[in-house]
Amino acid sequence: MTATGQAPSPSMPPLLDVAGVTVRFGGIHALTEADFAIPAGTVTSLIGPNGAGKTTMLNAITGMVPVAAGAIRLGGEDLLGLPPHRRAATGVVRTFQNLEVFTSLSVLENVMAGRHTHTRYSILASLVRTPGFRRVEAACRNRAMDCLDFVGLADMADAPAGDLPYGSQRLLEMARALAADPKLLLLDEPAAGLNSKETARLGDLIMAVRDKLGVTIGLVEHDMDLVMHVSDFVTVLNFGHPLASGTPDEVQADPEVVRAYLGEDE
Repeated sequence: MTATGQAPSPSMPPLLDVAGVTVRFGGIHALTEADFAIPAGTVTSLIGPNGAGKTTMLNAITGMVPVAAGAIRLGGEDLLGLPPHRRAATGVVRTFQNLEVFTSLSVLENVMAGRHTHTRYSILASLVRTPGFRRVEAACRNRAMDCLDFVGLADMADAPAGDLPYGSQRLLEMARALAADPKLLLLDEPAAGLNSKETARLGDLIMAVRDKLGVTIGLVEHDMDLVMHVSDFVTVLNFGHPLASGTPDEVQADPEVVRAYLGEDE
């Protein structure tokens, strides 16, 4: 069974389809003919040790590193010819391993910054604060407050973002990503630095994003308890090569995965 309580279907259409992608850094192959599919409406995780190519995969999907070979498609549309900002506009939104919070801005202003692909007004309109500008700004503020409420930070909207504790800053990054109205939300080690209580809260939030907002999620994470709890599907990378894919139960039972990543009981 998947994390949604329904048996997975091999025919589930992929929202994201990565096929045969190779990424090189000089003579080093970070990814070699790697495949990675994320079915629509799922949480699909990408796991493996440091250096396996997980973050490189996210960077390839979002256009932050050049791809030497292969194809990346979102809903059947080719992404490879698009720069990062154009890919974001198609609905591919990500968070990063390291916190990227604007500490000098308020919590609300941080989330409003995530709406930039949906705000349209001229510099002149912003300078003279035309009625059209005020309408766009009010809509942006309202959407940002909805996102803060969703992650449980609405009461901190006016606080400086730098004053939030670390775990709350992680939630703030999630709210800012949601403000972009993603079709595909890519989370790069969102549990890094969180304690067990904060990680459990994050797991509930990830599933709520899928179940209540209908957002498809790609998760890169080292916390295997979190991965196996929230994921519908898991793909394992082995030094840039795909090693196994399947449901959490299937991956945990795969002898190669057990030997390489999850450990074996003596």
